[in-house]
Amino acid sequence: MRLAAQTPTRGRLVIVGGAEDRVQDRLILRRFLQHAGGPQARVRLLTAASSVPLVVAASYRQAFAELGAGDCELLPLLERDAAFLPEVVQAILDADAIFISGGNQSRLMDVLRETPAMAALHHAHRHLGRCIGGTSAGAAAMSRHMIVQGPAMRHPRKDVVGTGVGLGLLPAAIVDQHFSQRGRLARLLSALAQRPDLLGVGVDEDTALVVESQEAIEIIGSGAVTLVDASSAHTNLAELEPESQIEMLGLQVHTLPAGRRYPVRPARQNATWPPGLREAVQRLVEQVPLPS
Repeated sequence: MRLAAQTPTRGRLVIVGGAEDRVQDRLILRRFLQHAGGPQARVRLLTAASSVPLVVAASYRQAFAELGAGDCELLPLLERDAAFLPEVVQAILDADAIFISGGNQSRLMDVLRETPAMAALHHAHRHLGRCIGGTSAGAAAMSRHMIVQGPAMRHPRKDVVGTGVGLGLLPAAIVDQHFSQRGRLARLLSALAQRPDLLGVGVDEDTALVVESQEAIEIIGSGAVTLVDASSAHTNLAELEPESQIEMLGLQVHTLPAGRRYPVRPARQNATWPPGLREAVQRLVEQVPLPS
């Protein structure tokens, strides 16, 4: 199905670090529903990453229903063949918001990679201004260069993090989730040593990075988001054997707590930001794809 180009509108990405509250205040899910358009919004669940997709879908349907959502349904997109069906593509384009569950990001991309359904997700977000959320595996898949595996480690090491191709909805970044809880800073640094052109984004559990296209980023939930800029860093990666500890000099690291919003347009509140933070925010809100 060919998708006609339209004038872009501003969509949002809600990138959740996993383990978001689904039973108490449900701040992140509440905000996602608000960005979708409120209780009348057509919310569609994409649970292909999960090994128990129907169970996961039922859990989110209940959570959103208790927040007042009247139209929250599972996308019939659990195997790759379904990603080529016109009715599935149309269901994505008709939705006001898509929420992508956790599970295994490689399983998710096995279903979606280079399919009409994946093209529809891009079109819905970039041209129709739809809200797309993802938690855990769904968050990792937001970036184009996607972390698929790698152990927790104390120091960054060469060739210990496996990567693959993700959705590319956040093209200038590489996302890691469960960030503080699972001690994944060194894992993210290991990935950035191989791709210093990308901005590292580490999202804590029960925390979300909200990316408003061309406008701002906002942190919501109970934790923080860590941004790591390695674009000017120096490493000794080329000299090392696999699994050796990496020297990384000149990194810029920003810790952004929940409750903060960072607009890209000039304002008194960001006049004192260090240039590196302004550049990092700008990279996140841009829609320009980068080379793979």
